[in-house]
Amino acid sequence: MPTGQPPYVVGISGASGAILAQRAVERLLALGHSVHLTASHTAHDIWLQETGLRLEDDVARWAERGDLRYHRSGDFNAPIASGSFPTRGMLVIPCSTSTVGALASGLSTNLLQRAADCAIKEGRRLVVVPRETPLSAIHLENLLRLAKLGVFVVPPVPAFYTHPTTVDDIVDQIVGRALSVLGVPEGLDERFIWTGRSPRPGVDT
Repeated sequence: MPTGQPPYVVGISGASGAILAQRAVERLLALGHSVHLTASHTAHDIWLQETGLRLEDDVARWAERGDLRYHRSGDFNAPIASGSFPTRGMLVIPCSTSTVGALASGLSTNLLQRAADCAIKEGRRLVVVPRETPLSAIHLENLLRLAKLGVFVVPPVPAFYTHPTTVDDIVDQIVGRALSVLGVPEGLDERFIWTGRSPRPGVDT
């Protein structure tokens, strides 16, 4: 591993928000971190719908940029399927409510769920970025159960005090916040860090 550190695990579930996962992986690799990646079957379909690319195409591109290993959804022989494999934590982005429910119930029907279950049982940092609205009582109860287990719940909510002007600004801030909670050094760009009063651009204070 180039960084000399265990990898971060990124799981992509079948929820809208492929661009969030795309940006998270690219940010981790740009910062020089090793990444182990897995995605659910539905995530592949949504990836094509929302990006116009196959997830496999992006995986190949990322592997050329940095230390990235991709594991198929059904590959329970992958290193991340075992708690004995050291990692620096896991990010599930986006995280469907179906995946939230599975994690809250201790289910492991695919590699993403198994890797997250390992993070929980080993006491490692796990961050989920749930993508659903409105949230039903079932969704909220499952998220509460995860929070009580020490899982960090980071909804993709824009920080409007940063005065975003493009979709990219919003995506970068959401992804940076999730990476920051994951414990990634410099995960959150300095332009999105609150340092005090933030006047609107062009307003004289």
